[in-house]
Amino acid sequence: MSVRCIVGAQWGDEGKGKITDYLAESSDVVARYQGGSNAGHTVVKGGEVFKLHLVPSGILYDNCVNIIGNGVVVDPPLLLKELDELEEKGLACGNFRISDRAHVVLPFHKTMDMLMEKSRGAGDIGTTMRGIGPAYTDKISRNGIRMNEFVDGEALKSKIASALEEKDPIIEKVYGGRRQESFYVEYEQYGNRLKPYVADTSALLYGYIKQGKNILLEGAQGTLLDIDHGTYPYVTSSSPTSGGACTGLGIGPTLIDEVLGIAKAYTTRVGKGPFPTELDGGQADYIRDKGCEYGTTTGRARRVGWLDLVILRYAVRVNGLTSLAITKLDTLSGLKEINVCTSYRMAGRDLYDFPADLGVLGEARPVCSALKGWDEDISGTKDFEELPKEAKDYIHFIEDNVGVPVSIISVGPERHQTIIR
Repeated sequence: MSVRCIVGAQWGDEGKGKITDYLAESSDVVARYQGGSNAGHTVVKGGEVFKLHLVPSGILYDNCVNIIGNGVVVDPPLLLKELDELEEKGLACGNFRISDRAHVVLPFHKTMDMLMEKSRGAGDIGTTMRGIGPAYTDKISRNGIRMNEFVDGEALKSKIASALEEKDPIIEKVYGGRRQESFYVEYEQYGNRLKPYVADTSALLYGYIKQGKNILLEGAQGTLLDIDHGTYPYVTSSSPTSGGACTGLGIGPTLIDEVLGIAKAYTTRVGKGPFPTELDGGQADYIRDKGCEYGTTTGRARRVGWLDLVILRYAVRVNGLTSLAITKLDTLSGLKEINVCTSYRMAGRDLYDFPADLGVLGEARPVCSALKGWDEDISGTKDFEELPKEAKDYIHFIEDNVGVPVSIISVGPERHQTIIR
């Protein structure tokens, strides 16, 4: 039995939901460790599409216990809506738990998100406007509301009153007077509904580990969106790297056996910020349309570019990746030539390590190797050796340049469109 951590190895949207779903079938526990409803994991099961934002991807399996860890910020009405929709589709959600230490996203966090985005300039950071950043800000400034307080009506009233007093006058005006009373009533009802799910999930998870259960740790976003290790300030407000799994679930690093990095066969990004391998024109449109590169949460078109191995080497180092899963390899079918970035050129010298300075990253030019493409439809391929020679060469090229094996290859959105090596 093992504890396996799944992390995004790029700027998010790498297909973590599909890979988590695939591995969840043989897992006893799936635990989400950071982020909030800004995540969007698309899972296809039996031809039906499930778009999950807060609930862990293992919820589709009766055998899985699903945990939202303390590192996640929880939006109560959105979480309840997601659970209701899953139950309407015939899925039982009794095997679901929320950490009593997880912080809560409240309406004024979303108002603050909109105000801050407006002051910065629309789309500057690329926030989903779901109050995630302000909720984490309250957490760090010791003003947050945790789930153990949220499900206690009196504690909730006290904390809300205190929080409203410390917010911007505009927000106090929005949630003042009678609106505040109706707000208490509404959110107290949410608390009552969520109370049966709230538990000390760190203790639960530790117990499952000691019992030898198969456990999957599920992250949202990606390495380059990490608050410390990402392309700051164009980042999320949490730690999607493997270190975030430890702090976001309350388990020690020695309890994790494997770290699986998920990466697309090309690169995508949402929002502003440098993107060395970015494409435009016909090639970009081809990849974007064939790969359905539009956000699960926002619907925004993603920027697309060639695979960047400088980024993947960085993800291997920062996360301690033991292997990679390459997704959407089928999207590249039909391209005559595929470029892969192996280093950056800056001021006459080659950079092999990912820079912290966004000025350097913005001026850097990708140094690419051109690999031969393939025309075959690989979406039905079951075995690695059945892939076209050029597709196998592409995978081998990645392995040779990043130093870890590619253990999983996804050739389509369905679970069965997965090659295990």
